[in-house]
Amino acid sequence: MKLQDNKQQVSELDAPAIPDLKTRLSTGFRSGLETAIRMIIWILPIYVVVDLLKGTTLLNSLGEVCAPVMVLFGLPGEAAFAFVAAFLVNLYAAIAIMVPLELSPWQVTQCGLMMGIAHNLLLEGAILGSTGVRAGAITLCRLAIAILAGLILHGLHLIGVA
Repeated sequence: MKLQDNKQQVSELDAPAIPDLKTRLSTGFRSGLETAIRMIIWILPIYVVVDLLKGTTLLNSLGEVCAPVMVLFGLPGEAAFAFVAAFLVNLYAAIAIMVPLELSPWQVTQCGLMMGIAHNLLLEGAILGSTGVRAGAITLCRLAIAILAGLILHGLHLIGVA
């Protein structure tokens, strides 16, 4: 019994010390600031471009082209650009596109559901491929599941459940 007590004491002494509150706050603040800067680098330019395009015929024309597909999900045609950004770049770029579109809370939820399932497909596909799985098949599954989830949520919304 005494031997076990000694082992516990040694392992407790070997454990790294928890940094003091000042160090933890400083580290957390620095990390949060770095993350915010990385997000702003993506979000700000995209937001400005989309906001500028919102008043032009270009965004409206491209939105009309995408509208027949996007209406299946209860979304305006312009939301297609947010999906392209989510699929190819990341969710931050998609958010930057969604904000100036002035989507309803339900439409934002719909986008969030679908983009949460299928986002950053190129990078994540490459990472998955490096593990030996069939990245193309996984990517197609993610897209199919996102589409199915979007259709189901829109159907539930139409009948007043969601």
